[in-house]
Amino acid sequence: MKFLADMGISPRTVNWLKAAGYDAVHLVEEGLEQLADDEILVKSRDEGRILLTVDLDFGYLLAVSGETLPSVILFRLGNESYEMINQRLSEVVSQCTEDLEAGAIISVSDQAFRVRRLPI
Repeated sequence: MKFLADMGISPRTVNWLKAAGYDAVHLVEEGLEQLADDEILVKSRDEGRILLTVDLDFGYLLAVSGETLPSVILFRLGNESYEMINQRLSEVVSQCTEDLEAGAIISVSDQAFRVRRLPI
């Protein structure tokens, strides 16, 4: 799996993913901090990356686009520290591989996560 981290995701999460053997990049690493949300979705789709974000706009943009990719993991946590995001991300990746590969928006809360296959 390949990941693209949006600005709300800590670079520490990207480093953790890399240490676990995943191909992961952060927008900051590529100097793309100012990239518009729709362009971030295009980049993620073109590079075959799952977008990691805390920004609700991505779910909306993807839903109205009618596209089936990229998959988006949307974190809606009370504590959005990188440790908590890493823990919840590990659970999502281990339980939702098929959904992520097919195209889905996965909303992750403290207690659960909801999978919505694309297109919506």
